Amino acid sequence: MHALLQEVEKRWETMFTALQAGDDVPLSLRLRTEGLMEAAVLMELVSADQLAEAMQRQYSSAFGCTIDETFGRDWQAFFPLPQIPAMSARAPVYPSTPD
Repeated sequence: MHALLQEVEKRWETMFTALQAGDDVPLSLRLRTEGLMEAAVLMELVSADQLAEAMQRQYSSAFGCTIDETFGRDWQAFFPLPQIPAMSARAPVYPSTPD
C-alpha cells in the first residue's frame, strides 16, 4: 500500500476513535486529511469509490454501523470529491433560566 494511503487510514482511525469516545476532532486534521484523500484520487492511487469504501470500513470498525446508517445514503451528494464525516455529536443543551 502506498505511504499516502497508509497515512490517510491512520488519520481516519484517529478521528473516528476520538469521535466515538465523544471527543472533538480538530477541523485542521479533517481538512488536511481530505486534502490527502483528494491527492490520492488525483494521483490515481485509488478511485474515489475505493477510497469511500476503505473509509466506510474504518468508520464501521469504530462505530459499529455504516456512514450511510448514521448520515443517510446521500450524505456525499453535494461534494464532488471524498469528504470525511467527522462531525461531533451535538452537546446537550440545558436551560439556564426557569422559564
